[in-house]
Amino acid sequence: MNVVDSSGWLEYFTGGPNAGFFAQSIEDIEHLLVPALSLYEVFKRVQQQAGEGEAIQAVAAMQQGTVIDLTASLAFSAAHLSLEEGLPLASSVMLAAARSRGAIFWTQDGHFKDVAGVRYIERRAP
Repeated sequence: MNVVDSSGWLEYFTGGPNAGFFAQSIEDIEHLLVPALSLYEVFKRVQQQAGEGEAIQAVAAMQQGTVIDLTASLAFSAAHLSLEEGLPLASSVMLAAARSRGAIFWTQDGHFKDVAGVRYIERRAP
């Protein structure tokens, strides 16, 4: 199972330098898990940059995977991770979602560089 960080989705949708790194997990829809918070983050960013129509298309593509809702249990797990790893809210929710399903977490966010269960690639300039 795979969870892709919002930055990975945005990289994929824009064809950025690391898009290929994320493509393998995004395109494996059968094993793709999508935290609901990621839908929010991607929709917001795409709408800001490209408009609502593009944002709707982006989240429709994301919802081909299995959406993971933010439950109370997941919120508590994320809070623990935030304290243990020093992660911001969204990052801790994404990692907690991945861990709750035994999934690999794919990201290019530097604060995940040495975290267990994470596939990290350094962010590259376009």
